[in-house]
Amino acid sequence: MTLIRRYLVKEVFSATAFVFAALVSLFALFDLIRELKDLGQGNYRLPQIIGYVLLSMPGHVYELFPIAVLIGTIFALAQLASNSEYTVIRVSGVSVQRFAAVLAQIGIALAIANFLVGEFIAPAAEQAAQRLRVRATTGVVASDFRSGLWVKEARSFVNVQQPLPDASLKGVRIYEFDQDYRLRSISHAQSGHYQKDDRWLLSDVVKTVFEDTRTRVERLEHTYWVSVLTPAILDVLLVDPEQRSARDLFYYVQHLRENRQQSARFEIALWTKFTYPLAVVVMMVLALPFAHVQRRAGGIGAKVFTGIMLGLGFHLLNRLVGYVGSIFDWPVALSATLPSASFLLLAFGLIWALERR
Repeated sequence: MTLIRRYLVKEVFSATAFVFAALVSLFALFDLIRELKDLGQGNYRLPQIIGYVLLSMPGHVYELFPIAVLIGTIFALAQLASNSEYTVIRVSGVSVQRFAAVLAQIGIALAIANFLVGEFIAPAAEQAAQRLRVRATTGVVASDFRSGLWVKEARSFVNVQQPLPDASLKGVRIYEFDQDYRLRSISHAQSGHYQKDDRWLLSDVVKTVFEDTRTRVERLEHTYWVSVLTPAILDVLLVDPEQRSARDLFYYVQHLRENRQQSARFEIALWTKFTYPLAVVVMMVLALPFAHVQRRAGGIGAKVFTGIMLGLGFHLLNRLVGYVGSIFDWPVALSATLPSASFLLLAFGLIWALERR
C-alpha cells in the first residue's frame, strides 16, 4: 500500500501543480488586462501594475486551491483509469473506502498548505497590493489597522474608525500639522457623509486647536472637510473580510461585539478561514467517482470539463452562501460549512451509487 500511496501522491501532485499554474497564470492575466485601463493615471506605470498583479497572486492561490486540486485529481485518476492502472489497484485488494482514505490523507497535507497561505501570505500581500495601487494612482498613503483606517494626505493624518456600507464614515479623527510638522489641531467627528467635489460633511465635531501659548476647543454641529479620500478609494483600501487573516478577524469580531455592532459577515469569514481549506479534502474525495466512469461515458477531456464545472460551482456556492447568510442572519456555522458539506454529501452519494452498480 505504501508503494501505491507514493505513486498516487506523485501523480496527483504533478497534475494539480500543472492545473494550478495554469489557473493562477490565467487569473493574473485577467488582472493585468483589467489594470491596463488605468495605465498613466497618476504614477501608475507598468512596473506598478506588474507589482500589483504579483502581489495579488497569493490571494488567487488561496481561492483557487480547491478548484485546482479537484481538476488535477480528476485528471490524475482519469489517467489511471484509462491506462487500467486503477483497475489493477482495485484488483490487488484496495477497496474504494481505502482509496478514498489515501486521497483524504493527501488532501489534508494540501489543506494545511492552503491554510498557511491564506493566513500568513495572502492577507499581507493583498494589503500591500491595495496600498501600492492607491498610492500610485492617487498619492494617498494608507494602512488598515485594528484601530481603523489610517490615511496620510498632504500635512494631515486621518483615522477612520469604521467606514459604513452606505459610503459614510463613523468616528473620524483628523490630525493637522504645519509645514514644520508641528501638531496644530485635532478634529474628532462622530460621523461623516460624502457630498461631492471631494467634500465630506462632518457631524458633531470637536476641534482642539493648539496655538503658541494656549489651547482652544471648538464644538461644531456640522463642518465641511475637503479630502482626496472618496468612497471609491475607501472601497479599494479596505480589504474584504474573506482576505483577512483569522487572527485579524478574531480581534475585529471581538471589537464589533464590544461595540454592539453587526459582525455576522466577519464571523462567517472567520469560520470560513478554517473550513475553506478542508474543501481541498472534499474535492479529492469528490474526484474518486471519476475513476469509475468507463471510457465510453466520456474521455479524459469530458471528465476534466465536468471537474471545472464542479469547481466553479463550489466557488460560486461558497460566495453565495456567505453573502446570503450575512444578509438573512443564518447561523454562522451553517453559512461557513454548507458548501463543503453539500459537496461532501455529493461525493459520498456518487461513490455509493457506483458501488451499487
